Amino acid sequence: MLTLENENPTSANWSHEHYESLFRTTAPGLSKYFVLVADEPSESKGLTGSAAASSIVAYLAAQCVDREWELHYVVVAKKSRRRSLATLLLNQLVEHARSENANAIFLEVRESNRGARALYRKMGFEEIDVRKSYYPDTAEDAIRCRLRLY
Repeated sequence: MLTLENENPTSANWSHEHYESLFRTTAPGLSKYFVLVADEPSESKGLTGSAAASSIVAYLAAQCVDREWELHYVVVAKKSRRRSLATLLLNQLVEHARSENANAIFLEVRESNRGARALYRKMGFEEIDVRKSYYPDTAEDAIRCRLRLY
């Protein structure tokens, strides 16, 4: 997942420790994490030769606190774009959040990331405000978005 994010120039490029935190358990009732991974079988065989290895081509990570979800990442490998993988992952998050009776999903997106902003608008997200100089690597502003679920 880190390799894929590092290949994506619009990613926030969080640390290895931040990614590890996605898979740690938290105290019951405080928050929940939701991670989806899309992979593609490779041509090479695994160590045993009986199963094909796979490579991650897209992933999504989100966190729920109370009845609100925060989308942390949607990353798709360059070679796998324009195949609706981000839409598929987002739809699964929305379905899961609704099944948990969530009120809304929030996210931040780089102001310059026009493709992602168009996708989020298509999915029903509304741009609600701006976080000035949000991204430390470039001091770029983030557009904060919300999808109301109920």
